[in-house]
Parts: sequence; C-alpha cells; structure tokens
Amino acid sequence: MAGTKSSGKSKAQQFFISVITVLLIAAICYTTSELIGYKTVALILLATVSVLAMFLSIWPVLAAAVLSALIWNFFFIPPHFTFHINNTEDTLMFLMYFLIALVNAVLTNKIRTTEKQTQQKEGEENTLKLYNTLLNSLSHELKTPIATIIGATDNLQTENIKLTETNRKELTAEIAQAAWRLNRQVENLLNMSRLESGVIAPKRDWCDINEIAYEVVNRLKDDYVTHPFIVSIKEDVPLFKIDHGLVEQIIYNLAVNAAVYTPKHAIITIKAFSQEEHLVLIVQDNGNGFPEEAIEKVFDKFYRVKYSAAGGTGLGLSIVKGFVEAQGGSVTLSNMPEGGAKFTIVIPAETTYLKNLKNE
Repeated sequence: MAGTKSSGKSKAQQFFISVITVLLIAAICYTTSELIGYKTVALILLATVSVLAMFLSIWPVLAAAVLSALIWNFFFIPPHFTFHINNTEDTLMFLMYFLIALVNAVLTNKIRTTEKQTQQKEGEENTLKLYNTLLNSLSHELKTPIATIIGATDNLQTENIKLTETNRKELTAEIAQAAWRLNRQVENLLNMSRLESGVIAPKRDWCDINEIAYEVVNRLKDDYVTHPFIVSIKEDVPLFKIDHGLVEQIIYNLAVNAAVYTPKHAIITIKAFSQEEHLVLIVQDNGNGFPEEAIEKVFDKFYRVKYSAAGGTGLGLSIVKGFVEAQGGSVTLSNMPEGGAKFTIVIPAETTYLKNLKNE
C-alpha cells in the first residue's frame, strides 16, 4: 500500500525524489509552455504533487508543493523570471494554487495514515481471531487426551478398585491412544513453528516411496481399524531423491485427515509414480469429499470445514502445503466424480533404479 511504499526510503531520499520530480516535470512543461499555456502547467504541476503524495511522507510532499508553486510563478506566470505578478487574477490563481497544493498534500497524508491505522487494526483483529481459534482448538485437543491419561492412570493406581487383566489392558490402551493423540498435536505445533521460522531445509537422499507409504500405514492401521488403507504403488517405481522425513509427514497428515473426516470403512488409497523427473503422490478416499467453497481454503492455517466433526486444530493440511513447498513442489485438492477427495502432490526429484544406484 502507499503507506508502506514510503517507509522503505529515508527522508533524505524522499526529499530528493520530490525535488527532482518537480524539476523534471517543470522542465518538460517549460519546453511546451507556449503551446499549452501557463494555466495548463498549473494543473500538470498539481497532478505531480498529487502523485507524489501517494508515495511519499508529508514533509517531502509539502516541499514539492512549495517548490512547484514558486517555479510556476517564476518561470510561467507573466512576467517571466520574476516573482512579481502584474494582475489580480494571476495573483489569486497563484494563491489558490499554493493553497490547493498544500491542502492536497495534507489530506492525502491523512488518508494514508487512516488507511494504515485501519490495516493495523484489521491485522490485530485477525491475529486475535487466529489466537482464539488456536486456543479453542488446543483447549479441546490437548485437554481431552490429558484428561483420559489422568483418569486411566488413577484407575490403575487405585487399590480399592479390583481390575481384571482385561480392564488393565483396556486402560493401558486408552493411555497409549491418548498419548499418541497428544504427541500428534505437539508434532503439528512444532512443525508449524519450523515452517514459520523458515528453518526447514530439505535433506534429500535416495528413498523408496513404497517403503515410506507402508511405514505410514503401519503407524495408522491400529489406530484407525475401521478404515482400510491401500498402498497402490508399482514395485518397479524408481527411487526418488527426496527428504524422507518430510514426505513421510506429508503422507501421514493426509492419511490421518482422511481417516478422521470420512465415514467408517471409507477406503484410503496411497498412490505414487514418476512423471518427468517429478514424484507424483496421490492420497485419496471414497468418502463424501469437500464442499466446493472449502477447496481453496483447506490449506490455510487453522481453517476447518464447517460442520466437520469436533476436534482438530486446522494445522495438518497447512503443514502438508508447507512441507511440499519446502521441497519445491505443489499440492492440490479435488473432488472425484465418483465421490471422495483426492490430494495430488507433485515434487521435483531425481529418479534412479536400484541397479543404477549400486553403480554410483
């Protein structure tokens, strides 16, 4: 915006720009003054001051207004090369020019100041809104597993309650599940902090995408037993030079998102193949898909689809986008014609086959 454009220049630079601009425009007008007349020159100089007021701070603009008025008087109002003005009409015109130039500079500066204050207020309101969203999400996502762990632990430690071996296993499973959920939220927060601080630097190495996909599935199959996970990757797919940890987290977040927000028994499929020196990774499901108005927003931080199930901080997909872009790639979401959502990730990556790698 205009307010930020001037902030990048020092006052001395702004004064220099304002003086040089007025002198340059005045010189151009002087060469054509016989054709356009001195009254037209006044309009051109006023327009110049108005343009400067859009980009510079108040004092350089006031300097341009005063300088343009003096130049107009000295070089253009008859008699030339003197500050004396012969008739009352020209005197009034000069005074009006001077007044209009100053008022224009001051009003434009006030408009810019008001605009800047409005932007700052909107920024503070958005920050507060994001903070409240995060706080509300975390109050649920962190307190719930913590309460589960405390309750299950109390039951295990209470001597007055006679627990069968089955009861103990169930309570232990609850603790493990709650701890896993708590760890996932902490990981998301840490990953978002890494993204926002700009410290993520991909460590590329030769990776088997099949192996990464099955690692994710093995981590999830016990926690989401109602969802079948299918890895549909050909055995002869080449090795990709990618960041193993980032790609694993990308697949993991997408698979978890699909498992959480699709009906029970919805099938989650992971696909991958090579296409023109790129890794193409697809995570899709046969659930209900996304509302059309949400497709462009799902990767925004803290965004959650309306009427979705309770829980979640709205960070998982924004982390996916950040990790993909950190590797120079892109991610898109689309609804499939037959139903369900499809995330497509494209990451530039060198490829090779195992037999070639052994010869390197």
